[in-house]
Amino acid sequence: MGVQREPGQGVNWSNIAVGGIMNMFEVTTLGQPLEVIKTQMAANRSQTMFQALSTVWSRGGVLGFYQGLIPWAWIEASTKGAVLMFAASEVESATLGMGIGPGAAGLLGGMTGGIAQAYATMGFTTCMKTVEITRAKTAATGVKPPSTWAVFGDIYRREGLAGVNKGVNAVAVRQCTNWGSRMGFARLAESTIRKIRGAPEGSNLGAVDKILASSVGGALATWNQPIEVIRVEMQSMAKDPKRPAKPTIMNTLSYIYKENGMKGLYRGVTPRIGLGIWQTVCMVSFADYVKAWIKKN
Repeated sequence: MGVQREPGQGVNWSNIAVGGIMNMFEVTTLGQPLEVIKTQMAANRSQTMFQALSTVWSRGGVLGFYQGLIPWAWIEASTKGAVLMFAASEVESATLGMGIGPGAAGLLGGMTGGIAQAYATMGFTTCMKTVEITRAKTAATGVKPPSTWAVFGDIYRREGLAGVNKGVNAVAVRQCTNWGSRMGFARLAESTIRKIRGAPEGSNLGAVDKILASSVGGALATWNQPIEVIRVEMQSMAKDPKRPAKPTIMNTLSYIYKENGMKGLYRGVTPRIGLGIWQTVCMVSFADYVKAWIKKN
């Protein structure tokens, strides 16, 4: 992932730019629509896929699927992508240099990058994206919801930085398991494809094989969907007297299980599989092509 270090070479600062650009591309294309659908289903766990799609469409047609893109998703993507790519590639390069296999190196790099991006950039932007999407619940009660900026200001006045970073620990757990799994499974799939084709380890794969490996990594990484549902519930602006007054990962998990059972913890997993595949293809496969271009030029 990213521009890998040659022996004796220092830190590859270009990975910061590569990560920001690739994540911006990902979220502006298919990423945000899939994120909106996933969040809609995770926050409204009684809805079917068709009902979730209809609800999102009712917010402005096609534009409804890009709700929260500007500014929050763009701010988040440009910063988290840079942090992820930089941290993950440095750890992956270092561990590969120690003789660790590509799968384990990808796992460690992804976990480190995921944790770094969560605490460095994602707390408040993920919270505000969720506010943008879930405040529609307030509108459903007949009360006009405040603007996202008004909500941001209100949260900051009442709770300070802790308020706008609400759910950041759940985000960190999600990102750690997300990118550790995505990169680990993707690199493992790449190694498996090489073995099947009789190619030596480290040899270049074709575009189809790289996309296939990333798709496998992205799909398998959705095993942690309960963490994502918990994160959405912790950051949701919906008012419910049954919800924990001070949500933590454990009491939110208990609340969701009591309200919706085990199925509730996996709401939104279908669009998230699509999202996971697209994010991994962009940040692993496509990023390798950007890496090759940078090396060449």
